[in-house]
Parts: sequence; C-alpha cells; structure tokens
Amino acid sequence: MLIRSFRPALFSDTLSSMQAFTQTRGPETPDELWQVEHQPVFTLGQAGLERHVLDAAAIPVIKTDRGGQVTYHGPGQVVVYTLIDLKRRRLWPKEMICMLEEALINTLSDFGVLGATRKPDAPGVYVPFQHGLAKIAAVGLKITRGASYHGVALNVSMDLSPFKQINPCGYPGLITVDMATMGSQAAWSAVADQLCAQIEKGLYARTETRP
Repeated sequence: MLIRSFRPALFSDTLSSMQAFTQTRGPETPDELWQVEHQPVFTLGQAGLERHVLDAAAIPVIKTDRGGQVTYHGPGQVVVYTLIDLKRRRLWPKEMICMLEEALINTLSDFGVLGATRKPDAPGVYVPFQHGLAKIAAVGLKITRGASYHGVALNVSMDLSPFKQINPCGYPGLITVDMATMGSQAAWSAVADQLCAQIEKGLYARTETRP
C-alpha cells in the first residue's frame, strides 16, 4: 500500500485530489493512505447544518461530501485519508468505520493514552476526561464506486480553541482534547506513521485472511 504525506495542505486542494483519484482508479489500482496536516478549516458533512458553526471568524468553512456534521482541521492534527477499494477487499462501510476506530484506539494506546473508546451513536474515538468523555479523534467517509475516501483525524498537539467555535460533530458542549492534553508528547510524523501501520494491520486482518 502506498503512503503519501502532505503538510501543510489546503483542504479544498486535497478534496479535489481525493475525488479525482477515486473517480479514475481502476480494479487494479493500489490502495493509498494519505497523511495530511491541514491549514485551519471547518468542514461540513453532506448533512451538515450551518447552525453548528457558531462563529467561524477568519477560518474558512467548506461544504464537503463526507458523512457527519462539522469538524475542525488544523496544524498539530494528524489526518489520514483512506483511499481503499472496499469492494475488492469485501468490506462493508460500517466494518471499515469500526476498523478505523480500532486503529485509532490502538494508536493512542501505543503512545500511552489509555482507556480510549468508541460510542455506538457517535462515530469517532473518545477518552475519559474530567467527569465524562472527550472526543480526541473523528471518523468520516465517502463511499463511491465501491471505494472510500476521507478518513480519520487524530488530535495530537494543537490549538483546540477553534473547536469552541463550533458544535463538534453537531453536539453542543462536546469537549475536544488532544494527545498532549492527555499527557502524551509525540511527534506528528511518529503518530501519522503509527496510525497508518495500525490501519494497514486492521485491513489485513479483515481482508487478507478471508477465504
């Protein structure tokens, strides 16, 4: 599997590249993972409601074609876009999302952030924080022609204040944290590489071992 890295990157340019890759790929095109660190941007999913953007200020808001509501991307966050042929790998979209959440949980554990979990009613990964759960990673996919794009975003060490300018993922008051907040000091590239390794491991476990 080919792994590419883009940092910094404009979201609009990356989105166009993902769409073009997916529309032109063939049955034998190798899957790819793209490691991306975006310049500040709010993105709205297909069903995203603009009222969940409380105050964009100088940060651009871009409507996109992934699932979910609104989220923030910016420096210090590892984004991995998963350009995967689900049909060829015989993966259902929900199975892919579950695998991505598992890869995020395992990556967090690898860097000493323990207790990460998923929520059945809210895709993404959460960690125990204060008296509840805080979101540390988001998951959102687009499936077309049997293949996926978009992917996951893991907060490593970033300015978290823009999350207060939105209702993250459409949930008012949802607390958002990063790995640094949880006591894990890690380099962006190390987290990106480990997350890609965990995604590759999850894909192999679910597809290559099937008869």
